[in-house]
Amino acid sequence: MRLAVVLILTAALLSGCASVQRIDAAADVHALLIAIRDNDQQAFNARIDRHALRDQIEGQLVTRAHAAKVDDRLKGLAMLLAAPAAQVAADTLLRPNVFKAAAEYYGYTPDKPIPGQLAIASALRQTANGRVCATRSKTGPCLLSFASEDGIWKLVSFDGDPAQLRLPNL
Repeated sequence: MRLAVVLILTAALLSGCASVQRIDAAADVHALLIAIRDNDQQAFNARIDRHALRDQIEGQLVTRAHAAKVDDRLKGLAMLLAAPAAQVAADTLLRPNVFKAAAEYYGYTPDKPIPGQLAIASALRQTANGRVCATRSKTGPCLLSFASEDGIWKLVSFDGDPAQLRLPNL
């Protein structure tokens, strides 16, 4: 009987840890959404891992270059140019006004208030690698992934449709 009680309490505590992690992350996700809404570059930068996102872009460029059905010399050139191209893309895309369309995809439109920390936490899912991710539905794929870095949950991966990131009209 005591063993059953201990196992139940242990399970409750472990499930609570996941909830605490999601709630903790939700505070920083909320701050990121506020930065996007307010077009606040400084607050936005504090909630993204620019290096990880740039590396993700570079990896995608290398993968596409490698898979391209072109001459090997062109593939090599494309792979060589992937790093500088990723830097230019990161400088262009990693801005709050570009992420506004992705936020709207999740329902965070300008005419609605941004939900609180608990509501955001319920939309996050803990992943096996210690990250949390935002999905469109409970069983859907991760579209935005966040990792804790020095006590701040930062956006480290954008796995959604690149069409969700729109450059503002200039």
